[in-house]
Amino acid sequence: MSRSARPVTVLSIIRDCLDALLHPSARHDALTRARHRAFMAPRLLGSLAAFAAFPIYLAMRGAPSAIEVAAFAWLIAPILLSWFLSRTGRYEGAHVLSSLALAGLIMAVAVTTGGIESFAAVWLVVVPLEAALSASRRVAAFASVLALSCAALLILFGHLDWLPLDQANAAERGMFMAFGVVSATLYAAGLAFGAESLARTSVTLLSREEERYRLLARNVSDVISRHQRNGAVQFISPAVEAMLGLPGAQLTGHGLFDRVHVADRPAYLTALSDAARGDVRSVEFRLRREIGGSERGEVDFIWVEMRCRPLDQDLVDQDLGRDVTAEPEVVAVMRDVTDRKMQEQALDQARSAAEAADAAKTRFLATMSHELRTPLNAIIGFSQMIAQEQTLMLGAAQRKEYAELINDSGQHLLSVVNGILDMSKMESGRFEISPEPFAPRAALLHCCNLLALKARENGIDLVTDAPQDLPVMTGDPRAFKQIVLNIVSNAIKFTERGGQVTVAATVSPSHLFLRISDTGVGIAPDDLKRIGAPFFQAGKTYQRRQEGTGLGLSIVKSLVALHLGELTVQSKLGEGTAVTIKLPLVCMPSQGRPSESKIATLMPPPRHDVQDQPALVKKSA
Repeated sequence: MSRSARPVTVLSIIRDCLDALLHPSARHDALTRARHRAFMAPRLLGSLAAFAAFPIYLAMRGAPSAIEVAAFAWLIAPILLSWFLSRTGRYEGAHVLSSLALAGLIMAVAVTTGGIESFAAVWLVVVPLEAALSASRRVAAFASVLALSCAALLILFGHLDWLPLDQANAAERGMFMAFGVVSATLYAAGLAFGAESLARTSVTLLSREEERYRLLARNVSDVISRHQRNGAVQFISPAVEAMLGLPGAQLTGHGLFDRVHVADRPAYLTALSDAARGDVRSVEFRLRREIGGSERGEVDFIWVEMRCRPLDQDLVDQDLGRDVTAEPEVVAVMRDVTDRKMQEQALDQARSAAEAADAAKTRFLATMSHELRTPLNAIIGFSQMIAQEQTLMLGAAQRKEYAELINDSGQHLLSVVNGILDMSKMESGRFEISPEPFAPRAALLHCCNLLALKARENGIDLVTDAPQDLPVMTGDPRAFKQIVLNIVSNAIKFTERGGQVTVAATVSPSHLFLRISDTGVGIAPDDLKRIGAPFFQAGKTYQRRQEGTGLGLSIVKSLVALHLGELTVQSKLGEGTAVTIKLPLVCMPSQGRPSESKIATLMPPPRHDVQDQPALVKKSA
């Protein structure tokens, strides 16, 4: 026999036979099944015993009297009650019929043996005791009223002398009375043992159910809680310790409410209040937890989704015996949705980035349509005029002027294309610098000299402050010149006539500082946050007063970053702009980092009119 196999005993055989007789409605609940078995087992066994004893009784006694026949008939009647319960499953109805059968037998015996003074009258006490096993107040009340009615009838029959004369002598009456008391006591004892067995079964089943719920509460990641209407916690499952990092005992009362984020408390209380009124509500809020209370790391707040609904008050009042006028309560299920919230935020950021990229594309197309169309129109127009020089009778001076204009327009187109290519290489990580020793003062003065003519034409005073003792630095000299040319040309471009642009250089033990300041139009605070974004131009694209693709400062920021330097921009509308560049005196950023291609040369230096320089974003660049 295997360990899991149940040993075959007489009790197991009887139980299997009783289970086969149970109504289908009683087979799924263990307590109901036990009650049906407790009702059917003694009645079937008693009836079978009566069947077995009746022939022996007849052999010893002879012909039975009417009372004896009625008694044996009553002993056989429980079989019919068991059959009724097996066929219908009506447990309370079976107990009512059993009470009627028992009371009828007692009345029949008592009427013929002395009425209320009969030994059978003692059995009237057993009628409500047997009905108590039904666990129904209605059945117990019916049985009590039935027993009292039978006793009243026996008293009435005796008072009216409707009872037959008792032929038994005193000794026989005493013997019968003793038999009645003993038999009633034994039957009551059997009922008591049956009630105790049902109670033990009920406790065992309740313990198993509680253990099942404890197992569920310990292993489910969702937190189950029970709240009053004002949010006070009356119960919270152990899963909250894994969620918030502290035991549930600290969250009872208003402990959980104190950990709800201040901004989310109105929504939290509103959801509980609505649920107490009968609605099902779902709300998301932030909960403060202990540091290190989660696998995601040490954070102060987590996002929680709570779904709450009203507690079934009828079941609560029935189980706990509470006052039905008590305040309604709410049961809630809370779940950590921090990961989902982070994903939503990431999606929002990605959507914002996509929208910004789409807007940048629109700005880029608008800018390019202007930057490319203008020089191309000049190239096509003046080249057509040169081709028709005989018709237009152009002189040598005019042809030279037109050729220079065509060359200037071509240089501008080349500058725009080079800027786009360089920006693309920088964003893809394929643009690298070529560090070498050079004198920053000479490079700075050379750039300022190139832009001096443009400054004079615009009526701007260009001031250069470069100390003689500037040390030699290691970096890419062409990138350094491009940084200076872009920023200074922008400063000139966006400074009104009569203004001033100052270029100053200072040195520290390990860094070179360049500060280019102007008294121009300045940059709005909102635009200042986006300075350096590719193709971004402050102000409205179609209202800009100066040329530019919006790549100037983007290229400068990338070149400074390749030198492991820093760039900061300070500006106010109408007061001017100051750009500060911090470059290390020794820069070797490419060491230890492989590259796909080495850019030997950067963008060509600008012409003296700097029209081909990408513009630093100030107002409309």
